[in-house]
Amino acid sequence: MKMSKIAIGIFAIQLFAGLAANPAWAADQTMTGKVSDSMCGAKHQMAGNDASCTRTCVKGGSKYALVVGDKVYTLEATDKAALDKLDELAGASAKVTGEVKGDTITVKSVAAGS
Repeated sequence: MKMSKIAIGIFAIQLFAGLAANPAWAADQTMTGKVSDSMCGAKHQMAGNDASCTRTCVKGGSKYALVVGDKVYTLEATDKAALDKLDELAGASAKVTGEVKGDTITVKSVAAGS
């Protein structure tokens, strides 16, 4: 009987620890920053403007990124409307809503920033 209580207690601790580490109810966040690409980040190296550099790098395989202050977030976007909006806002301010994990935002929506 005592072993069963201990086993149930250990199971409960593991269950709650797993839920806390990976909550399924993680809230989306909205961040405002400048649309760039993950290769260049905040500093574009290509001649021309930031928008053309971003578009060229993305066509070359880089991912879109959002520069917020000194931090660069890689944008994981698969939705065509979101990708089109990121392309339209390349080099400009955008509001990106999605799930933030470390340096990555899984994009749910994109709108022009203010």
